[in-house]
Amino acid sequence: MTSGADTVSRRPKRADARRNYDLLIDAARKMFTAQSTEVPLEDIARNAGVGIGTLYRHFPSRQALLEGVYREEVEALCRSADELADLPADEALEIWLRRFVTYGQTKRALATELVNTLGRESELFTACHVAIYSVADPLLKRAQQDGVIRKDVELSDVLRLVGGIAVNTAGVDDGQMAQRLLRVVLDGLRSHPAG
Repeated sequence: MTSGADTVSRRPKRADARRNYDLLIDAARKMFTAQSTEVPLEDIARNAGVGIGTLYRHFPSRQALLEGVYREEVEALCRSADELADLPADEALEIWLRRFVTYGQTKRALATELVNTLGRESELFTACHVAIYSVADPLLKRAQQDGVIRKDVELSDVLRLVGGIAVNTAGVDDGQMAQRLLRVVLDGLRSHPAG
């Protein structure tokens, strides 16, 4: 299974540049999630342990940093599907959908900001959409072929249902509500719902 990450990746190649890039992405991800997407760039650079010049070398604007964080989150979500190849099909799908919900919950503000500045039809969102579908579709199809998930559902149906859970539980849930709702959706998707 390919991860789909190559569809969105823009990471630097040199080891030192890659290390600084990763430090900046990690610091920005944490600060955007804990505070807001308006956190000062100087604070992000300081938390990453690099100078502001290094931040601007990798991300010439706040917008570029927002896009970088979003792209890296999608890439990580896509890569996580590779870890599930040896699991039973229904278990692999369930685990990945749980990760998708968590991703959706934590990236809601970031995604909203990017939609407002780039639009839904932007190259970034198109590439991320392609990447997510390229890893999720084989998971769904394998579960359908194994007879554990209904054959009359498409990936777009599943992602809309699960995406709705992420949107409606973001910021108002300690994880239990989202997981309970996901169980309901998964039971509805099963060929023979759990009793």
